[in-house]
Amino acid sequence: MDAASRHDKILNLLNSQERLEVEDLAARFGVSLQTIRTDLRDLSARGALSRVHGGAVRVSSAANRAYADRRKHNANAKQAMAALLAEVIPDNCSLAINIGTSTEQAARALENHRGLTILSNNINIINLMMGGETKELILVGGTVRQSDGAIIGEDAVEFISRYKVDYAIIGASALDEDGAVLDHDAREVSVARAILKNARTKILLCDGSKFARSAPVRICDLSDLDVVITNQPPPAPFLEAAKAASTRILCAEAGSSKNESRENG
Repeated sequence: MDAASRHDKILNLLNSQERLEVEDLAARFGVSLQTIRTDLRDLSARGALSRVHGGAVRVSSAANRAYADRRKHNANAKQAMAALLAEVIPDNCSLAINIGTSTEQAARALENHRGLTILSNNINIINLMMGGETKELILVGGTVRQSDGAIIGEDAVEFISRYKVDYAIIGASALDEDGAVLDHDAREVSVARAILKNARTKILLCDGSKFARSAPVRICDLSDLDVVITNQPPPAPFLEAAKAASTRILCAEAGSSKNESRENG
């Protein structure tokens, strides 16, 4: 059996089961473990599956698990930041909220606010806020990324441009000490930029772990933001950049009985 035939059969197997093991595939096709590893590497490079230790899984399964894991990461910090955000946001205003696990926590913290109009490209946020005190929920139109419920692409950007909201609430994948706010997906970044462009007050929710990460696509700089809410004091260069940009830095204290904040810069 040639490589192309094995690839087709591997993908057919993934349609009926979530995970495939290297050893099982080698035995099924009568080839070496190294040959199967090469097959999986080639299929992964094409985006047809996701490699995991000892085998492979469907792309959507891997992505969904990754997003679920992100929800758990720094959960206490995200809850504290969301509680602080809820103190900043008044009743009877309009907000645009983008995709992210921190922004989902923000939506939960805003559930008891009255008279909010919420525009979001995050299906999870719309579902979370249904049946609450919210005045109006607006789901952005466009292409749905099935791994996390994000609506992305040029249709989403055009949809958002029809609105002008009081507050933009965005998250990010990485922060640079020089004040750059970064993410991985250029299509997602385009939506975040549209949200910022069409808001009067611009707020970033980002926990301190993002300073240890890198991402290639720039969402914005500190000078494009009014408020940054995080869970720990940022590095000194970031604080200096925030001061130069007149951007407020608010730090939420996770784990306290009453949410507290400290303003830096």
